[in-house]
Amino acid sequence: MHGANLMKGLLKADPQARFRFWGGDKMAAVGGAENLAMHYKKASFMGFVEIAKNLRTILGQIAACKEDVAAYRPDVLILIDYAGFNLRMAKFAKENGIPTYYYIAPKAWAWKESRVEKIRKYVDRLFVIFPFETAWFRRHGIEAIYEGNPLMDAIAERRQNLQPYARFIEENGLDDRPIVALLAGSRRSEIKFNLPFMVELSAEFSQYQFVVAGVSWLDREVYAPYLADSDVRYVCDKTYELLAVSDAAVVTSGTATLETALLGVPEMVCYRRDLPTMLIGKMFLKTKYVSLVNLVLDRECVRELLQYQMNMPNATAELRAILPGGAKHDRMISDYAELGRLIGGSGASDRVGARMVELLKEDKK
Repeated sequence: MHGANLMKGLLKADPQARFRFWGGDKMAAVGGAENLAMHYKKASFMGFVEIAKNLRTILGQIAACKEDVAAYRPDVLILIDYAGFNLRMAKFAKENGIPTYYYIAPKAWAWKESRVEKIRKYVDRLFVIFPFETAWFRRHGIEAIYEGNPLMDAIAERRQNLQPYARFIEENGLDDRPIVALLAGSRRSEIKFNLPFMVELSAEFSQYQFVVAGVSWLDREVYAPYLADSDVRYVCDKTYELLAVSDAAVVTSGTATLETALLGVPEMVCYRRDLPTMLIGKMFLKTKYVSLVNLVLDRECVRELLQYQMNMPNATAELRAILPGGAKHDRMISDYAELGRLIGGSGASDRVGARMVELLKEDKK
């Protein structure tokens, strides 16, 4: 999504721009399917255990990507997020004389601060998406560029086509009870560890209908075992549409926490993983919070129920508190307004695209 919007911004600044990319359908729609070297659904690995199990595949993909970049010989290699993979590509590009711009910086402020040295050594220009990141990277000797958060572009674009409540429930076979959205993640491992708990939670709120936001790159059968014998419904590739008609949301940690907040939906974060991954992550994590909402605000706005805190008494009490009429509902909505002011408005993708084209021209002189 962010890659596609950035490509649109680059084309506005330079209509002659041409692309070759690793990404997904949205990027293919902008840059041409014939230029999609690999679809990201083949490279979606998360967590120490999952990465270890697929290490041979990942190393093979890194080698293939290096070969592809070397053959294409671009004027600039733009890396988007995904630090474990992309910092290796940054080193390769630097060693081969290819300028490297990093968009959506590695979250070195959260963990693996050692990545700062790699960024300083191998990345020519760093573009960040959170306002607090510029000061953090400056303290570490890197002048990062902030032009806003691209989520605001995605939300602004999708808001134009959001459906009214009555139409949404009719088209998706839902009943007329108010909705609680379940955002259980976009990877099999996240769904495995988080969706069963969310389904269990739904049984405590029969006056609401709980709806899972599925993603098309995972078969519905991935969700089916956890939804069997429950009243939980399922929709696919309609996360924003679902949130727009929901009274509250239960969200795994990640970008979805910020998206939910920017859409104005009260939420709580529930996140559980396999024990080795959580123990290793806890050793390296350097932030007080895990949700982007709390990190940007630098205080607790949304409740984070992680691993053993993710139990039924905690979850039921928190969900009641954030639903309409609950003790935390109005305060959370007010906090979201402050969050929006800190993040800024739409247009970030166009601004970043224009800045990249401008800097590339300067760097090539």
